[in-house]
Amino acid sequence: MSEQAKETESEVATENLRDKVVAAIKTVYDPEIPVDVFELGLIYEINVYPVNNVYVLMTLTSPSCPSAEVLPGEVEQKIKGVEGINDVKVELTFDPPYSQDMMSEAAKLELGFL
Repeated sequence: MSEQAKETESEVATENLRDKVVAAIKTVYDPEIPVDVFELGLIYEINVYPVNNVYVLMTLTSPSCPSAEVLPGEVEQKIKGVEGINDVKVELTFDPPYSQDMMSEAAKLELGFL
């Protein structure tokens, strides 16, 4: 197999794993809003590294969110449940601050904002 073919195969595997990570994140819901955290726009960044380590940068709807203790841990546990994942790090940030503009069209529709 050529070097280029190996790189492409590795990129495809990483993309497939990233899709599975996103699917896992979409099973985590904010307890006060009937929309998953991905569609709400709470996930700022997802990186899948070559040894199947995953890094997620996320926020909450507000710094005083009662779910602050629960949601990052739930996101981490769901990702760890994805077959092939080695390690997961979830980091919480409030920069930039969350706003409703970060929601997907589907979330806005679900919540009656459209």
